[in-house]
Amino acid sequence: MEDRKLPLLGRIAVQLKMIDLDQLNEVVRAQELRPESSLGEVMVDTGLIVAKDLARLVAVQKDLIAKHEARKAAARKSQGPPVTPEAGVKGGPSKAAATSSGPPPAPGAGPEPVAQTSVSESAADGSGTLGLALTSPGDADLEMLHRVLASGQKRGASDIHLHAGGGLRFRIHGVLSEPESAEFPPETVERLVATSLAPAEQAVLRRTGEIDFCFDLPGVGRFRANAYRQQRGFDVVFRSISARPPTLDELGLPSELARFTNYHQGMVLVTGPAGCGKSTTLAAMVNLINQEREEHILTVEDPIEVIHPSQRCLVNQRHAGKHTDSFARALRGALREDPDVIVIGELRDLETISLAMTAAETGHFVLASLHTNNAVRTINRMIGAFPPGEQGQVRTMLSESLRAVISQRLVPKADGEGRVPALEVLVINKAIGNLVREEKTVQIRSSIQTGKAHGMYLLEQSLNDLVAEGTITREAALGLAEEKKLITAGA
Repeated sequence: MEDRKLPLLGRIAVQLKMIDLDQLNEVVRAQELRPESSLGEVMVDTGLIVAKDLARLVAVQKDLIAKHEARKAAARKSQGPPVTPEAGVKGGPSKAAATSSGPPPAPGAGPEPVAQTSVSESAADGSGTLGLALTSPGDADLEMLHRVLASGQKRGASDIHLHAGGGLRFRIHGVLSEPESAEFPPETVERLVATSLAPAEQAVLRRTGEIDFCFDLPGVGRFRANAYRQQRGFDVVFRSISARPPTLDELGLPSELARFTNYHQGMVLVTGPAGCGKSTTLAAMVNLINQEREEHILTVEDPIEVIHPSQRCLVNQRHAGKHTDSFARALRGALREDPDVIVIGELRDLETISLAMTAAETGHFVLASLHTNNAVRTINRMIGAFPPGEQGQVRTMLSESLRAVISQRLVPKADGEGRVPALEVLVINKAIGNLVREEKTVQIRSSIQTGKAHGMYLLEQSLNDLVAEGTITREAALGLAEEKKLITAGA
């Protein structure tokens, strides 16, 4: 999606936190396969928003377009007609002026109606690159970065924010701290960013304005990071990664999750919003397989986070965009690389989802993560990524290949000392498979609620148990529960 302009309606949905950017990218791809449908209709069909949300988005979009047109009209009135070489000679409008006018596209479809020229579009050489400058770092910058990251590790921060023109900030137990230091000058942050990047990665940042990468700092730790250019300069966020593969017990996860690593065919999904620990849970499950089976594990990640040394298994880890062109390219190749277990860092788009389902159907065990809030939305998202004409077949494939969905949240503990995972677990048995095939996914939630004997439970049931144990507060549980009436403990 780097080279294409995202529709205004979708960007508004992201701004209003109805969907995230990854979901918008997937919806845009899905809409390209359904040219008869608007972007808004695709978002509703895939279950990302409801009709009421779409009406709100369309109203906001109309308002923005009207305000933009009013500003343009006011500017034309105050400045008079533009003077160009052509207009100065012949008195007529320039070609640029003639092609920039016209009515905006219909709400919910088509390209962005508001004029917004990007740097790459206005580049004189037309190379499609931002061409950003990046100051070369020195030895003192590495020492400063070492101190900053070591300080974050000592404080137990999950994320460390270096902000141009702002103070150092840590995210501890899910809460972003007040600035921990004096403001960093933009040029200082720029050098610290450059210090953490290899030359090839610096080139990507200069070209695109952002980059995901992993950074190992001896004596401090390993970090997943994102560096990006913003209004004041360069920023970077470092997320701490375990130096070794974690265990379920260390993560506070129930031991019964281990049974979901015993499959030899099919697909298990770990889902939840950003920052809920999906990748870490996935790493713990991979570690179990690595310790207990003698198979070939192939991972595709962006970037590679937890390093899995080969134990009983042979483990190969590939970085999409570095070791391979993309998730989809890696998965197409994986089917010829004799893997027993395929681990996908994130199901991002239609092609990746399709290839993951194919791998699960053809005798491989697939573990993957997905940005969805609960089990039912996960299934709807998987199906909704495909064109309507293919969804019947996809439902059948999913009902046969999907084994379980584990949805996760991290909830602050009542004592303020860290966070604890709360889970929703869906096990695909014969009854659930029939609901998926027959387009009755709305009934799955009730089946989870009554499926304790099969190891299933809703997020609310997990939250309620944590409240009853005194691990979390009732207020924290109510803040995450969709059905608040199910939180009966502590009332």
